[in-house]
Amino acid sequence: MEEKLETYVLKIYRGNPGHQYWEEFELKLVPYANVISSLMEIQKNPVNGKGIKVEPVVWESGCLEEVCGSCSMLINGKPRQACTALIEVIIRQTNNRTITLAPFSKFPLVRDLIVDRNSMFENLKKVHAWIDTDGAFNRGPGPKISQKNQEVMYALSTCMTCGCCVEACPQINNKSKFVGPQIISQVRLFNAHPTGKMQKSRRLRPLMEEGGIADCGNAQNCVKVCPKNIPLTDSIADIGREVNIEALRGLFSLPERDGQ
Repeated sequence: MEEKLETYVLKIYRGNPGHQYWEEFELKLVPYANVISSLMEIQKNPVNGKGIKVEPVVWESGCLEEVCGSCSMLINGKPRQACTALIEVIIRQTNNRTITLAPFSKFPLVRDLIVDRNSMFENLKKVHAWIDTDGAFNRGPGPKISQKNQEVMYALSTCMTCGCCVEACPQINNKSKFVGPQIISQVRLFNAHPTGKMQKSRRLRPLMEEGGIADCGNAQNCVKVCPKNIPLTDSIADIGREVNIEALRGLFSLPERDGQ
């Protein structure tokens, strides 16, 4: 007869920059508990496994439905969203009632499980990851987009800048300027837009510089950990071709045609 588990342990790598340590908390196992609800329980009663009352663990969360991307962390060493990480499922998969939580390592640590993901947003600015408007609100229906392109664009649009792909990418470290797969995929999204195509070159050129698409090592870790199952490797391949075309266009001073 299978033994019914009544408790589990969260082993958390916490602390401030330059001073991090592991601390364990034993919690009662309740149905459908996820990592966020478990952290909330610790917040209500921050007593560690040694029976010592400590400062509550800090983390980020927002939507609690895997849309905002703010609760990213390493759960048993894997980058994922804490809101959809169910405790019972993790225990069953690992056959271990101790679950480790740690902050992402590819971003500056703020405190405990919170990191500063600002670099991702700065890179989005670098590649002009938005659609410009001219202030007009009524110009009638826009150009039609094929069903096939709509499906691709929708998948790309689900990106929540969570940082999981960046954390999993071996090309990203404190000595690297690689912008990461998420940025490349967003360039593909906005260049696929009928209006966004008009500034295609403006988005591609930053990817021709140091830290651009040439720095991708094609490890394909990114697509394996993306919580939204975005086809990141397809985006890298697509934008790789576009960057080569843009480079040739610049070399021979060829004009653009209809945003292509």
